[in-house]
Amino acid sequence: MSDDPNQPDYTPGIIPWNELITSDKAASVAFYSSLFGWTTDEMEMPNGDTYTLFKKGERMVAGCVTPPGSENVPTMWLSYVNVDDIDASIAKAKELGAVVHNERVDLPMGSFAVFTDPQGGTLAFWQGNPDADC
Repeated sequence: MSDDPNQPDYTPGIIPWNELITSDKAASVAFYSSLFGWTTDEMEMPNGDTYTLFKKGERMVAGCVTPPGSENVPTMWLSYVNVDDIDASIAKAKELGAVVHNERVDLPMGSFAVFTDPQGGTLAFWQGNPDADC
């Protein structure tokens, strides 16, 4: 692991990232910025949307997004769990009874998929791209 707090950790089975999914990003950003003293940076997404990075000092601590079509999605925190093989992880989750909401989505910095376990807990798989320039 790097001494740089913003260097990604790709260790399988850990939660390297948390993301707030919200339909009212301005209100959510204001709340968490006031609550924790987080600052924000904005990052343009390939689809034209803006992704908000929460930071404590220079350290990135979480993200905030209003995904397209999220009008019917409740505001929630989503944790991402590192996996070595996202396709095998999706298949295993389905085999164990999970419902996959987003099949594999590929981004420059890695790939993710969102699922709900049979008991109702929602998580995301994350397979980072160590060669990404992000």
